[in-house]
Amino acid sequence: MFLKIDSILSLLVLVFVLGSCSEYQKVLKNEEVKPKYDLAQKFYDEGDYKRSNRLFEQIAPKYVGKPQGERVMFFLADTYFQRKDYNMAGYQFERFVKSYPKSEKIAQASFLGAKCYYKLSPEYSLDQTDTDKALAKLQSFINTYPDSEYFPEANQMAKQLTTKKERKAYEIAKQFNKLGKFDLSFLVPAIEAFDNFITDYPGSIYKEPALFYKFESTTEYGLNSTERLKPERLKKAKLAYDQLKKQFPDTKFAEDAAKLLEKIDEDLQGQRQADAK
Repeated sequence: MFLKIDSILSLLVLVFVLGSCSEYQKVLKNEEVKPKYDLAQKFYDEGDYKRSNRLFEQIAPKYVGKPQGERVMFFLADTYFQRKDYNMAGYQFERFVKSYPKSEKIAQASFLGAKCYYKLSPEYSLDQTDTDKALAKLQSFINTYPDSEYFPEANQMAKQLTTKKERKAYEIAKQFNKLGKFDLSFLVPAIEAFDNFITDYPGSIYKEPALFYKFESTTEYGLNSTERLKPERLKKAKLAYDQLKKQFPDTKFAEDAAKLLEKIDEDLQGQRQADAK
């Protein structure tokens, strides 16, 4: 009995699907715009974004300059977004914003356009062009629509992207620091990179390690300098230590920092004794 009911239900679903496909193919080939509009809306409401997208693509040019054009262009953009085609969705949302600046959906379109670039933002280790675009779009949205329902999400996404850029800058500086252990010529770009990072991202979650590794790079650079240049460079290293301790008195790098400071003091003490002879 249950098998028969299951078979009947399966058959009904199959008939429905085939009928839907047949209707879709018929309307797709039809030159009339209204049936395509109605079916595109129906598919959209049902969550069938693939077929809805295909139909909206066909009719969008026909609605340019017409009252329904605004609605068609928005849904076309959103079907791309729902299908995770973020490149096309971003492009279409930008077109919508430019074409309908007074639309009731302008804030939503601006937000979704920015979110497309957020979705396209790659891992921190890769090129961050799309991250920069996303941040610019999100910041523009945040500044323009501070009362929007999408504001909290936009703010959160902007923070995540900023942290991603911070990590990339931090990892680049840290890589120079690592290479400096084998080739002293990398210590100068390491120190410069950490300085730039600290200046560009003063509130970063990576600030504490950046300050420590800057101190480490500065110390190694000073200790491995010529006797003539050592005093000045080691003084700079001590300033880097002071900077770390001032901003993070209870730093987790306290033990390692103390060992480096001890090396500096021993070297300076040795120089003073040599000069006194």
